[in-house]
Amino acid sequence: MKSKLIQAAIDSKEKAYAPYSKFNVGAALLTTDNEIFTGANVENASYSLTMCAERIAVYKAVVAGKKKYKSVAIAGNTDEPLAPCGACRQVLAELCGSDLDVIMISRTGDTKKVKLNELLPYSFKSIHLKNNNE
Repeated sequence: MKSKLIQAAIDSKEKAYAPYSKFNVGAALLTTDNEIFTGANVENASYSLTMCAERIAVYKAVVAGKKKYKSVAIAGNTDEPLAPCGACRQVLAELCGSDLDVIMISRTGDTKKVKLNELLPYSFKSIHLKNNNE
């Protein structure tokens, strides 16, 4: 039986708005108090304005006042478990921490779990901004 988090990511994939790429992605973020926030990619004809599922889920959690997270699940219609894009890796690193569990899910339900720091070992951090005038 699939975990609630994985199932939430798979279900969210169906809510994607992807008329151009037809590449639906769903994400589900689990907080440390076991609340789940979901997201789906939303495309725009001006492609750079498209928003990924992972960032939507994280932003919803942040707006709800949540600050601590356990894991994120990402589901796509890919043969291999779907990894987050580079932009999402950076956002997840800053807002969720590099120790976040990332569960990647394929179209058939195959999963792979890694720590975010394995996907983005040298993330840009706020500490890098503190020394900008020295």
